[in-house]
Amino acid sequence: MSVLSGSFAVSSGEARVTRSEILQRQQALNGFLKDVEGRALRIAEISLRDRDEALDLVQDAMIKLAQKYGTRDSEEWTPLFYRILQNGVRDWHRRRIVKQRVLVFFSGRNSVEDYDPVAAAPDPAGRTPEELLDNRAAMASLEKALRALPMRQREAFMLRTFEGLNVAATAAAMGCSDGSVKTHYSRAVHALRDKLGEHWE
Repeated sequence: MSVLSGSFAVSSGEARVTRSEILQRQQALNGFLKDVEGRALRIAEISLRDRDEALDLVQDAMIKLAQKYGTRDSEEWTPLFYRILQNGVRDWHRRRIVKQRVLVFFSGRNSVEDYDPVAAAPDPAGRTPEELLDNRAAMASLEKALRALPMRQREAFMLRTFEGLNVAATAAAMGCSDGSVKTHYSRAVHALRDKLGEHWE
């Protein structure tokens, strides 16, 4: 997916950049986005439980990274990208809560507690066989357990485990301290071990 047209304009006050350097930077960023797209989609899909919404969110994060941070050092792209993605996930959940409250109001229910967002959420669909683990029961259990985690614990676990980010990069992506990442990740691991039982390895 190429989202880079016009992303590397250089202002008159900056050092002159050759067309060749711009093309190399564009190719590098396109390569980064292609490499990260599948894992980012998996993370977003688990958080949103909707593949189409997850696709939109990942594409939006890619565009924002290219437009705002494409000229940054390539070492910064991973934490920046995941920070954009996680902010998008949080914004999506905030908008969904507001929408649910409006729906509750107009539906005549007595309270927000009468509305079950889990039951109303669409099931993920359209996964390719390559995305499924051999043990479907274990993966289903993992996804269910991840969704039950507090958002920050889920973020820390998925960034550290699915994306393989180190503590510092995860902290940059989440916008918190290294110590917070360690705390959220440790709590997530313990909670998942308790819930997954025999599926945990």
